[in-house]
Amino acid sequence: MRGITKYFPGVLALDNVSFTCLEGEVHALIGENGAGKSTLMKILSGAYRQDGGEVVFLDKILRQDSPHQAQKAGIATIYQEFNLIPHLKAFENIFLSREITRRGFLDKPAMRGKAREIMRSLGVDFDMNIPAWRLSVAEQQMIEIAKAISLDAKLIIMDEPTAALSEHEVGFLFKTIRSMRDSGLSVIYISHRLEEIFEVADRVTVLKDGRLVDVKPISEVCKDMLVRMMVGREMNEYYPERNGRRGEKIMEVKNLARGDLLKTISFDLYKGEILGIAGLVGAGRTELVRAIFGADRPDSGEVFVNGKRAPIKRPLDAINFGIGFVTEDRKNQGLILGMSLRKNVTLGLLRRLTRFLFVLLGKEKSIVKEHVNKLRIKTPSIDTTVRALSGGNQQKVVLAKWLAMGCKIIILDEPTRGIDVGAKSEIYTIMRKLAEEGAAIIMISSELPEILGVSDRILVMNNGKIVGELPISEATEEKIMFYATGEESHEPVLN
Repeated sequence: MRGITKYFPGVLALDNVSFTCLEGEVHALIGENGAGKSTLMKILSGAYRQDGGEVVFLDKILRQDSPHQAQKAGIATIYQEFNLIPHLKAFENIFLSREITRRGFLDKPAMRGKAREIMRSLGVDFDMNIPAWRLSVAEQQMIEIAKAISLDAKLIIMDEPTAALSEHEVGFLFKTIRSMRDSGLSVIYISHRLEEIFEVADRVTVLKDGRLVDVKPISEVCKDMLVRMMVGREMNEYYPERNGRRGEKIMEVKNLARGDLLKTISFDLYKGEILGIAGLVGAGRTELVRAIFGADRPDSGEVFVNGKRAPIKRPLDAINFGIGFVTEDRKNQGLILGMSLRKNVTLGLLRRLTRFLFVLLGKEKSIVKEHVNKLRIKTPSIDTTVRALSGGNQQKVVLAKWLAMGCKIIILDEPTRGIDVGAKSEIYTIMRKLAEEGAAIIMISSELPEILGVSDRILVMNNGKIVGELPISEATEEKIMFYATGEESHEPVLN
């Protein structure tokens, strides 16, 4: 891609950007939200037309006007949100719109056989007759990869491919990507998770504000260097300073249990602190906070808020006790994507904002604008559809919803998943500011640098139990992993 320029109304989205991908390489493309990554890839995949510059693929200048033409040229895109028809079988999704026919009829045995052949080349083997809705996220992703290979693609663009995968599934995906590279396929890999870049990429291109910053072999960069190129500051500058002060106890969890998932868990939470919960996938972290919030009913145990027993049987009970829950899956469980920012923020306030069945628009807008300013949500208007916002701003909208309801205990499950480095820094700053204002925060994160950089105190879970507690002054990645993997296990001393 040579000297690519792209204008949108009032915005220069790409300014003379050049990008090269070699045959048989994995090339990472990184940058903050708004850096131009998606626009550049949409031009390459035929979804947008550039206003300047040219695209050369396999020594030919491409003038594609549609994604279909890009596919014909050998360029395929696997988006973060898969393009599968849930009720169609795996093999039917692979050959959708390009079905193999024989004498005017669908040749399903041929499609099944070809699908199985492609899957085996990827090191995968599962029943091609299973409908897409019954497949795991990792299996659905393999269907998308198989679809791209069936198109005879020479270049595959992968947009945030690990966003919804477990650690084991991520490892398998990386193995598949390396296999594709070794067979001569080229992969453009877009991710906000910088640690993945070092696992799988050969080179990395960094964009910032629609301009090319640099292109480097992965062997010549470190994480700090990439962060500096992306956001213009050092890695250690984007975790806010702790003030070391905490108030009185605001919540106490006693002997919470639920089947084999949670085993008599007890801990305290204090005003003004960020309590980090670490552990490997399957340790029970999300199950714990869902039980506290009433999304899942525990078998036994009690929750106390401000010294009083809080009988929480459903989320509405938790909300009435001032507990908010920013879920891991913000798009499906935290937001209504087709509604405006304004309506998402005030969804839980409708009883307070209505009179004679009419919403008091002036009051509603005032509340929304207050939280948009407080959380520095970047949006053209409070009536902009939430779907149109970046991942970091969507996460701020979810947080604004709970703050507007007056919640003083905020649970954040993977709060920075799928958002860029700069937006992460803003989320951390907001969390610290809320804690300084007296809120109490529980944060689950699978990223150990995040846990260590943001938390005041850390609980480590393994197999449904709290197996360790570390004040931040004593916490290290090694100690957390010892507890998380079961190497060390003893009853925590609650501070």
